[in-house]
Amino acid sequence: MTPNDIRSAAAEILRENDRGAYTVPTKGLYPFQWNWDSCLTALGLAQLDEDRAWTEIETLFAHQWPDGMVPHIVFHVYDDGYFPGPDVWATGRPTPTSGITQPPVAGFALRRLFETATDGEAAKRRARALLGAVDRWHAWFYEMRDPAGEGLVAIIHPWESGRDNSIDWDDAFERVPRDGIAPYTRRDTQHADPDHRPTNAQYDRYLWLVERFRSLGWDNTKLHDASPFQVVDPGFNAILIRSCADLAWLADWLDEPEIARVNRERASRGLAALESLWSAGHGQYLCRDRRTGALIDSPSVGGLLPAFAPISPARAKAIATRIQALAASARYLVPSHDPADPRFSAKRYWRGPTWLIVNYMIADGLTRAGEWETANAIRSASIDLITTGGFAEYYDPHTGEPCGGGRFTWTAAMVLEFLKSAEPQP
Repeated sequence: MTPNDIRSAAAEILRENDRGAYTVPTKGLYPFQWNWDSCLTALGLAQLDEDRAWTEIETLFAHQWPDGMVPHIVFHVYDDGYFPGPDVWATGRPTPTSGITQPPVAGFALRRLFETATDGEAAKRRARALLGAVDRWHAWFYEMRDPAGEGLVAIIHPWESGRDNSIDWDDAFERVPRDGIAPYTRRDTQHADPDHRPTNAQYDRYLWLVERFRSLGWDNTKLHDASPFQVVDPGFNAILIRSCADLAWLADWLDEPEIARVNRERASRGLAALESLWSAGHGQYLCRDRRTGALIDSPSVGGLLPAFAPISPARAKAIATRIQALAASARYLVPSHDPADPRFSAKRYWRGPTWLIVNYMIADGLTRAGEWETANAIRSASIDLITTGGFAEYYDPHTGEPCGGGRFTWTAAMVLEFLKSAEPQP
């Protein structure tokens, strides 16, 4: 496929999964609006229709909770092909939503849309309308998920990470019971190979947490301490740090000095605290179990994602070196877990496969840090995966075999971004 062929195919997928004011990740498997999917999909949409790209994020934030949280799913329409649906979450919102959140990439997406806009006045107007909402979401994280004020936030459900069944969560997840949950029928395995999806035991624990939080009325002042699963994820925090830094930049442009100041301070404090997660032995960051205080010995892509944040040049170089080493054991960068780890699984969701969404964020950060060789290797591998396996949800990092859902929205959007970054700049 030529770049133009790939670009045309990506645009077709974005249009196919467009529902007017929001996109679905893919038909069947994910029939609703997902949080970080939408924010990053907007970047690809902007190459086709800038107005539509802004609408994608506006639709998401129209369903922000009063306390500032932006939920990870918005159930715009009824569809019984997905579980757990709105009746299980029972959050009581006017438009049903889930009761947990997802990686807060919106600040980054707003800046990128603003910087690349061809209609500057429209971009100012629409960015200004979203600025306060994103700032409130950032404030929510540090109020609700960083009770000790350390500068790092915790996730309280694996789904919040976006890396649902990562090996990173295994030990902490064992504390979550499996008993006492309501009977249920999974829907995901009707749309994708069960061997590529989380296990039934993991799903039991996912549902136990949902039912626990529901029993507390989705009161975010209680959920952090009530969860037996509290993990400080470096990748999640890096995304938040980057979004705080980018929102501060945007607030300066829009003459909102207080929003700029507060978000700059959040980013600075987070970067300093992130160093507590560095592992010299692994040459990358690690998660920390907040319940025990110990680092989690699990070298996943979550520990490479901090490249997306404005970390020091020395740390960015170390992460680039780590990715170059992974290239010796994974044909298609960047595997979601180290293939040398015996727990690695090449085709099972976040336990080994390569995801273009993660590739995009890591490559973006490495480019900003001047690590162009590694960033270009990631971009090249990403495009090769499209020619090998089409626009899949994720891929076997050894063979390029497509896994999970097909004709995937954010994969198409990231391909458009990769192709754009490869174009000669004026």
